[in-house]
Amino acid sequence: MIHHKTYYSKKIQYKGRDLFIEGPIPPDFLSSLKFHSKLTSFRIADEQKEALIEIAGLDEGRINIVRDDDLIVGYVTFVYPDPLERWSEGKMDNLIELGAIEVAPEYRGAQLGKNLLRLSMMDDAMEDYIIFTTEYYWHWDLKGSGLDVWKYRDMMEKMMNAGGLEWYATDDPEICSHPANCLMVRVGKRIDQDSLQRFDQIRFHNRFMF
Repeated sequence: MIHHKTYYSKKIQYKGRDLFIEGPIPPDFLSSLKFHSKLTSFRIADEQKEALIEIAGLDEGRINIVRDDDLIVGYVTFVYPDPLERWSEGKMDNLIELGAIEVAPEYRGAQLGKNLLRLSMMDDAMEDYIIFTTEYYWHWDLKGSGLDVWKYRDMMEKMMNAGGLEWYATDDPEICSHPANCLMVRVGKRIDQDSLQRFDQIRFHNRFMF
Protein backbone atom coordinates (compact mmCIF):
# COMPACT_ATOMS: atom_id res chain seq x y z
CA MET A 1 0.00 0.00 0.00
CA ILE A 2 1.21 3.52 -0.83
CA HIS A 3 1.02 5.60 2.32
CA HIS A 4 -0.04 9.14 1.46
CA LYS A 5 0.54 11.65 4.24
CA THR A 6 -1.26 14.96 3.84
CA TYR A 7 -0.37 17.66 6.37
CA TYR A 8 -3.21 19.35 8.25
CA SER A 9 -3.14 22.14 10.82
CA LYS A 10 -5.68 23.75 13.13
CA LYS A 11 -5.20 26.65 15.55
CA ILE A 12 -7.16 26.88 18.78
CA GLN A 13 -7.07 29.29 21.72
CA TYR A 14 -6.32 27.95 25.19
CA LYS A 15 -5.91 30.24 28.20
CA GLY A 16 -4.95 33.14 25.94
CA ARG A 17 -2.37 31.13 23.98
CA ASP A 18 -2.39 29.84 20.42
CA LEU A 19 -2.08 26.07 20.25
CA PHE A 20 -1.44 24.33 16.95
CA ILE A 21 -2.86 20.87 16.27
CA GLU A 22 -0.98 19.55 13.26
CA GLY A 23 0.44 16.61 11.43
CA PRO A 24 1.62 14.21 10.27
CA ILE A 25 4.92 15.65 11.51
CA PRO A 26 8.20 14.60 9.82
CA PRO A 27 11.01 13.30 12.06
CA ASP A 28 13.35 16.25 11.50
CA PHE A 29 10.74 18.77 12.67
CA LEU A 30 9.89 16.55 15.66
CA SER A 31 13.57 16.50 16.59
CA SER A 32 13.70 20.30 16.63
CA LEU A 33 10.83 20.64 19.12
CA LYS A 34 10.88 20.40 22.91
CA PHE A 35 8.83 17.66 24.57
CA HIS A 36 6.70 18.32 27.66
CA SER A 37 8.24 16.65 30.71
CA LYS A 38 4.84 15.37 31.95
CA LEU A 39 4.13 13.27 28.85
CA THR A 40 5.10 10.10 30.69
CA SER A 41 2.11 7.72 30.46
CA PHE A 42 4.07 5.17 28.41
CA ARG A 43 7.74 5.90 29.21
CA ILE A 44 9.89 8.78 30.42
CA ALA A 45 9.53 11.91 28.29
CA ASP A 46 12.94 11.79 26.56
CA GLU A 47 12.45 8.17 25.55
CA GLN A 48 8.91 8.84 24.34
CA LYS A 49 10.13 11.69 22.13
CA GLU A 50 12.69 9.35 20.56
CA ALA A 51 9.95 6.75 19.99
CA LEU A 52 7.80 9.36 18.22
CA ILE A 53 10.70 10.40 15.98
CA GLU A 54 11.24 6.76 15.04
CA ILE A 55 7.54 6.22 14.23
CA ALA A 56 7.42 9.43 12.17
CA GLY A 57 10.21 8.05 9.98
CA LEU A 58 8.33 4.85 9.14
CA ASP A 59 6.56 4.56 5.79
CA GLU A 60 3.14 4.09 7.43
CA GLY A 61 3.91 5.93 10.70
CA ARG A 62 2.00 9.09 11.55
CA ILE A 63 2.55 11.47 14.45
CA ASN A 64 0.07 14.31 14.97
CA ILE A 65 0.82 16.79 17.74
CA VAL A 66 -0.46 19.68 19.83
CA ARG A 67 2.21 22.38 19.85
CA ASP A 68 2.50 25.38 22.18
CA ASP A 69 5.13 27.47 20.39
CA ASP A 70 8.07 25.01 20.20
CA LEU A 71 6.77 22.67 22.93
CA ILE A 72 4.90 19.43 22.18
CA VAL A 73 2.10 19.21 24.76
CA GLY A 74 0.08 16.38 23.19
CA TYR A 75 0.36 13.75 20.49
CA VAL A 76 -1.26 10.75 18.84
CA THR A 77 0.53 7.93 17.03
CA PHE A 78 -0.54 5.69 14.15
CA VAL A 79 1.69 2.76 13.22
CA TYR A 80 1.51 -0.88 12.16
CA PRO A 81 0.88 -3.18 15.15
CA ASP A 82 3.82 -4.71 17.01
CA PRO A 83 4.95 -7.91 15.18
CA LEU A 84 4.86 -9.75 18.52
CA GLU A 85 1.17 -8.97 19.15
CA ARG A 86 -1.86 -10.81 17.80
CA TRP A 87 -2.99 -7.75 15.82
CA SER A 88 -0.16 -8.30 13.32
CA GLU A 89 -1.09 -11.95 12.67
CA GLY A 90 -3.03 -11.23 9.50
CA LYS A 91 -0.08 -9.28 7.99
CA MET A 92 -2.62 -6.74 6.79
CA ASP A 93 -1.17 -3.63 5.16
CA ASN A 94 -4.47 -1.81 5.71
CA LEU A 95 -4.66 -2.42 9.49
CA ILE A 96 -3.06 0.34 11.53
CA GLU A 97 -2.94 0.93 15.28
CA LEU A 98 -3.69 4.12 17.13
CA GLY A 99 -0.89 3.25 19.51
CA ALA A 100 -0.85 6.14 21.95
CA ILE A 101 -2.63 9.40 22.66
CA GLU A 102 -1.54 11.70 25.45
CA VAL A 103 -1.99 15.33 26.56
CA ALA A 104 0.12 17.04 29.23
CA PRO A 105 -1.83 17.46 32.51
CA GLU A 106 -2.05 21.27 32.55
CA TYR A 107 -3.44 21.30 29.00
CA ARG A 108 -6.32 18.93 29.71
CA GLY A 109 -9.87 20.21 29.67
CA ALA A 110 -9.57 21.84 26.24
CA GLN A 111 -10.70 18.71 24.36
CA LEU A 112 -7.25 18.47 22.77
CA GLY A 113 -7.52 14.67 22.53
CA LYS A 114 -10.77 14.91 20.59
CA ASN A 115 -9.32 17.63 18.37
CA LEU A 116 -6.22 15.52 17.68
CA LEU A 117 -8.38 12.62 16.55
CA ARG A 118 -10.67 14.81 14.44
CA LEU A 119 -7.64 16.31 12.69
CA SER A 120 -6.18 12.83 12.16
CA MET A 121 -9.30 11.66 10.35
CA MET A 122 -9.41 14.69 8.04
CA ASP A 123 -6.89 12.89 5.83
CA ASP A 124 -8.73 10.95 3.09
CA ALA A 125 -5.96 8.29 3.21
CA MET A 126 -7.42 7.12 6.53
CA GLU A 127 -10.39 5.73 4.60
CA ASP A 128 -8.03 3.01 3.30
CA TYR A 129 -7.41 1.66 6.82
CA ILE A 130 -9.02 -0.28 9.61
CA ILE A 131 -7.79 1.75 12.58
CA PHE A 132 -7.85 0.10 15.99
CA THR A 133 -6.74 0.93 19.50
CA THR A 134 -6.45 -1.20 22.61
CA GLU A 135 -7.33 0.65 25.80
CA TYR A 136 -5.86 -0.68 29.05
CA TYR A 137 -6.80 0.93 32.35
CA TRP A 138 -3.23 0.66 33.69
CA HIS A 139 -2.12 3.32 31.17
CA TRP A 140 -4.74 5.78 32.41
CA ASP A 141 -3.92 8.70 34.70
CA LEU A 142 -6.53 7.85 37.33
CA LYS A 143 -4.66 9.63 40.11
CA GLY A 144 -3.99 12.83 38.18
CA SER A 145 -7.49 13.03 36.72
CA GLY A 146 -9.33 12.26 39.97
CA LEU A 147 -11.63 9.94 38.04
CA ASP A 148 -12.46 6.36 38.91
CA VAL A 149 -11.76 3.67 36.34
CA TRP A 150 -15.30 3.70 34.90
CA LYS A 151 -15.53 7.48 34.52
CA TYR A 152 -12.10 7.47 32.88
CA ARG A 153 -13.21 4.66 30.55
CA ASP A 154 -16.29 6.70 29.61
CA MET A 155 -14.09 9.73 28.91
CA MET A 156 -11.72 7.66 26.74
CA GLU A 157 -14.61 6.12 24.82
CA LYS A 158 -16.13 9.54 24.06
CA MET A 159 -12.73 10.84 22.95
CA MET A 160 -12.25 7.88 20.58
CA ASN A 161 -15.82 8.36 19.28
CA ALA A 162 -14.75 11.87 18.18
CA GLY A 163 -12.34 10.16 15.77
CA GLY A 164 -14.99 7.73 14.58
CA LEU A 165 -13.74 4.76 16.63
CA GLU A 166 -16.36 2.47 18.16
CA TRP A 167 -16.31 -0.37 20.69
CA TYR A 168 -15.69 -3.82 19.17
CA ALA A 169 -15.82 -7.21 20.88
CA THR A 170 -12.74 -9.46 21.09
CA ASP A 171 -11.53 -12.50 22.99
CA ASP A 172 -8.02 -11.07 23.41
CA PRO A 173 -6.90 -12.23 26.90
CA GLU A 174 -5.21 -8.96 27.85
CA ILE A 175 -8.29 -6.91 26.99
CA CYS A 176 -10.56 -9.47 28.68
CA SER A 177 -8.42 -9.39 31.84
CA HIS A 178 -10.34 -6.34 33.14
CA PRO A 179 -13.86 -5.18 32.16
CA ALA A 180 -12.70 -1.56 31.73
CA ASN A 181 -10.22 -2.53 29.01
CA CYS A 182 -11.58 -2.34 25.48
CA LEU A 183 -10.92 -2.57 21.76
CA MET A 184 -12.06 0.37 19.63
CA VAL A 185 -12.11 0.42 15.85
CA ARG A 186 -12.73 2.72 12.88
CA VAL A 187 -13.37 1.05 9.53
CA GLY A 188 -12.43 3.23 6.58
CA LYS A 189 -14.95 3.77 3.79
CA ARG A 190 -12.84 1.90 1.23
CA ILE A 191 -12.28 -1.26 3.32
CA ASP A 192 -13.47 -4.40 1.52
CA GLN A 193 -15.31 -7.40 2.98
CA ASP A 194 -12.26 -9.66 2.77
CA SER A 195 -10.27 -7.29 5.00
CA LEU A 196 -13.13 -7.14 7.51
CA GLN A 197 -13.24 -10.94 7.67
CA ARG A 198 -9.48 -11.15 8.19
CA PHE A 199 -9.76 -8.62 11.01
CA ASP A 200 -12.59 -10.64 12.59
CA GLN A 201 -10.32 -13.69 12.57
CA ILE A 202 -7.71 -11.68 14.47
CA ARG A 203 -10.26 -10.35 16.96
CA PHE A 204 -11.58 -13.82 17.76
CA HIS A 205 -9.37 -16.85 18.18
CA ASN A 206 -12.22 -18.84 19.73
CA ARG A 207 -14.79 -19.00 16.97
CA PHE A 208 -17.65 -19.97 19.25
CA MET A 209 -17.61 -16.38 20.54
CA PHE A 210 -18.93 -15.04 17.22
